[in-house]
Amino acid sequence: MQAMDDMALLREYAARNSEAAFETLVSRRVGFVYSAALRQVRDPHLAEEITQAVFIILAQKAGRISDKTILAGWLFKTTRFAALAQIRADAKRRQREQEAQMQTELQPTAPDLFWEQMSPLLDEALATLGETDRQAVLLRFFENKSLAEVGNSLDTGEDTARKRVARALEKLHRYFNKRGVSSTTAIIAGAISANSVQAAPVALAKSVTAVAVVKGSIAAVSTLSLVKGTTKIMTWMKLKFAVWVGTTAMLVGGVATVALSGDGSGSATGSASSAFQLRIVLDAASGNSETLTHSTTNSESGKVFNETLHVQKKVLLDQSAIASASVSTNSFIGQPIDIVIDFTLTPKGKEQFAKVTRENIGRRLAIVIDGRIISAPVIQSEILNGQGQISGNFTLQEATRLAAILNQPAKN
Repeated sequence: MQAMDDMALLREYAARNSEAAFETLVSRRVGFVYSAALRQVRDPHLAEEITQAVFIILAQKAGRISDKTILAGWLFKTTRFAALAQIRADAKRRQREQEAQMQTELQPTAPDLFWEQMSPLLDEALATLGETDRQAVLLRFFENKSLAEVGNSLDTGEDTARKRVARALEKLHRYFNKRGVSSTTAIIAGAISANSVQAAPVALAKSVTAVAVVKGSIAAVSTLSLVKGTTKIMTWMKLKFAVWVGTTAMLVGGVATVALSGDGSGSATGSASSAFQLRIVLDAASGNSETLTHSTTNSESGKVFNETLHVQKKVLLDQSAIASASVSTNSFIGQPIDIVIDFTLTPKGKEQFAKVTRENIGRRLAIVIDGRIISAPVIQSEILNGQGQISGNFTLQEATRLAAILNQPAKN
């Protein structure tokens, strides 16, 4: 059993309900999850509950997680979502209480002033990195893998892994410096390697396994509530399409035109003339694809990166699938309030989108506006709830106009 890697253990559990495989996996990763939770909530008891919730979700989703998933990255994001759900729940509870209770202050295990300053910011800083850069840092410094092993995990060479890690450390360096934590990339690397993964409480791995393998059916009410809140955040984040466009790109003749709908079956009902389209990215050019350029801008350096993608001509979703859209705000810890558009799909659209995501797990979904790719995220799992968000640094006026367009009946 010890020779099996993480994904093999997860597959063994998913296929044969092997508690031994899941227990081995938990034993390997419980310190990683517990440490990340502890950095964010600063309370050992809450960190244990978050750890429990993360592994319950892992057990629930074991059969649907792609073989290409880097588990460290999945656990990091899920732990962050669980910590966010826990912090939000605590904030609501404090509002109902007449007197605020003092929170437990965690005493560091070693007198490292820099780590004390950096630790509360670390998970937010990691969350600002791109997915691959973050995975490189997690593999290199949280799991102490060599650069050759990092490159192998990311399907790149050792030199590419070295450059990616160096670039990620430089981004972390700038992030911490802007927040008054002065350091060097070498100090950051050393501090993370030495302190990022702490030993979890001795009994935690066994208690986590016992509850998780039965999908949380014997978990405490507070843990089940945390699982529900975390799963909700995960679903929202999978549907939060990053529409990074400026006002001029959003406007056509002074009016924003966006559409969303779909047909997950073989023949698409989406309109090829829709300004907003969801289409699958193919691995290679074919008679059913067209070549489009996906441009992204690094928010820190301002550099533009161009990627050529072969996008399926068939439109999977257009405006006819939308039941309603409205303007709201979204805020994450340490980040400014983001004006977003919440949307709900029609019953048919919900069914279609679930089918599209179910049948294309691991593939990229191109979000095309006016013939231009705005984003191309990877579909991580089936999305069932038929709800989502569109964000794009909108002003209130832009978001209101866009929501109005989404609420208009689809044109045939």
